[in-house]
Amino acid sequence: MGLTFVSEPVRVRTPATSANLGPGFDTLGLALALYDDLSARVTGDRFTVSVSGEGAGELPTDESHLVVRAMLATFDELGGRPAGVAVECVNRIPQARGLGSSSAAIVGGVQLARGLVKEQITDEDALRIAARLEGHPDNVAPCLLGGFTIAWTEGSGARAVRLPTADAVRPTVFVPQERGLTSTARAALPASVPHVDAAFNTGRAALLVHALQHDPELLFAATEDRLHQGYRAEAMPGTTSLVASLRSVGVAAVVSGAGPTVLALTSVPADFHPGTQWRAETLGVDADGALVRGSMVEHAERDPVAAGRKS
Repeated sequence: MGLTFVSEPVRVRTPATSANLGPGFDTLGLALALYDDLSARVTGDRFTVSVSGEGAGELPTDESHLVVRAMLATFDELGGRPAGVAVECVNRIPQARGLGSSSAAIVGGVQLARGLVKEQITDEDALRIAARLEGHPDNVAPCLLGGFTIAWTEGSGARAVRLPTADAVRPTVFVPQERGLTSTARAALPASVPHVDAAFNTGRAALLVHALQHDPELLFAATEDRLHQGYRAEAMPGTTSLVASLRSVGVAAVVSGAGPTVLALTSVPADFHPGTQWRAETLGVDADGALVRGSMVEHAERDPVAAGRKS
């Protein structure tokens, strides 16, 4: 039996994300109140994409677009495909800057596909599909679920829990004009690290979970890292310099994901000037994640442990 598709358009708003948050390499992530808006409707023939905003004129407009690839993977998981879909993307998340633009596209595609069919899958299934496409779950988890997430992988695939953040946590991002590639950043990492550094990061990551939820005054110590930022420093001198400058005045600053964006988790002094090559923006923490609107089943709220719950 094939899938039953809805006739009305569906909409998804996908938040930007910052992964790692210092010591939580490939594990911790935070959803940010900066969004791409996506919509889709079933059509009679082919898959098309229109893009405005970030990536307009650069991103593909056919089935090779990442949103469509994620939709097709989800349709295949469900057991069928429509003849065609028209997708519209209004992008605001900077591309290739360490703010989860690819995860936003993947999660958006998964959620659009969920909204277009009457047969439903769970958030656990959606996370598993998105993480498989992205390669790791640290960005797709907060994008899908919202808030602060801890993600991991088991034999069956990606899992995650969503946790609240303290009201005082109000991230500021410093976004450069230059772009970065996650693959290049990962290539700079060694195959192994000293046991003392691994132990250091274990303690800091555990402290970060507490600090983000209950005691933001501990964020400066909690965001120290020895696993990845130092190894990537040579390839991102501007990013490394800005992190050091912010931390020198007491700001809990880290590299956002693989960079080159810098994330500050505590207040930045009013007289701090990062330089003209950086665009600074203070954002809220997105609490909702990528919700589907306009379908027969609207995903309007989630359990605090949404995709980490055993079935």
